[in-house]
Amino acid sequence: MTHRVHLSPPDIGPLEESYVIAALRSGWVAPAGPDLDAFESEVAARVGTRSAVAVSSGTAALHLALLAVGVSPGDAVLVPTLTFVATANAVRYTGARPVFVDCDPHTGNVDVSLVVELLNRLRTRGERVGAVVPVDMFGSCVDYGELLPACAASGVPVVEDAAEALGAMHRGRAAGSFGRVGALSFNGNKIMTTSGGGMLVSDDLPLLARARHLANQAREATVHYEHRETGYNYRLSNLLAALGRAQLIRLDEMIGRRRQLRDRYAKLFAPVPGVELLGANDPASNCWLTVIRVRPELSGWKVAELAAHLADRNIETRPVWKPMHRQPAYAGSECLLTGASDDLFAEGLTLPSGSALAERQVGAVFGAIDEFLTSRAGASSA
Repeated sequence: MTHRVHLSPPDIGPLEESYVIAALRSGWVAPAGPDLDAFESEVAARVGTRSAVAVSSGTAALHLALLAVGVSPGDAVLVPTLTFVATANAVRYTGARPVFVDCDPHTGNVDVSLVVELLNRLRTRGERVGAVVPVDMFGSCVDYGELLPACAASGVPVVEDAAEALGAMHRGRAAGSFGRVGALSFNGNKIMTTSGGGMLVSDDLPLLARARHLANQAREATVHYEHRETGYNYRLSNLLAALGRAQLIRLDEMIGRRRQLRDRYAKLFAPVPGVELLGANDPASNCWLTVIRVRPELSGWKVAELAAHLADRNIETRPVWKPMHRQPAYAGSECLLTGASDDLFAEGLTLPSGSALAERQVGAVFGAIDEFLTSRAGASSA
């Protein structure tokens, strides 16, 4: 059996190895250290914010960001229904409740018109909205030109979930730099990785100082251990930061490789009726994952059939995120839906997109898809 082709495996090489070995040999094995400080500064410079705080995961970054902007128990927090569960979970960690918003069917990003409608609805009911949390889906930024003014008019802070979008741009600004604070992820399947890890990025230095304090068990600046409130063990280690520094050097190279793959997918599917690439019109995406949407009434086949064909050849695919309003853990949550996320869940498929994929693996993927499309075209003409 051939080795499995994964969606987005880590892209690690000699540069990363040299950085981690140097960090080990430096003696800075505990969480603090010079690589951690440098990693925060380098990511902030890349995103274009004044500073950053590195933490143990993207989820931790979201949790701290929500606390730092003042989200409190009982608040409503607007969250896209099409997202990974961490976005909603972080809201619950604060004692607030997520209110789910449907997506744009062509990008997967939150439908800004629905956000405006919900903000007005909640304000009319006299409910406090603690934050709006847009998610930059699959590496493409939300339409912040529309979203930010709407949130500002309502006096609601924006916490940007840019976990999937490091390196992406929107109107000349980098993903993570929108709103009051952004949250990044360096999980193993992301555009760049620290194995596990995340970061808050912001121009608001007091906000970041608050997040840093909470991430360090809320320890006070005393000789002994003094704690006046509940904190969290959310620090990123110096060793993982060293890995991240090397990855950041290679970020543009890795984005370029993913963009080449997306362009090849676009060319392959262009003549196929009923197939579109999600966010295909965004030239500033980081192309984290290539997602196709298949309308079976036009294509003559269902996306699950392609997924099964590829699985038989040991090639990993995955449906898009199952919407939060359909998750048992969030049953009964308030939401504003158009059906767009349900359609994407039924008709969407993520394809192997990693920058570490060898050419032979890429060839196997495209060969298998071409085989499937040829067989379907033959069947429809028979």
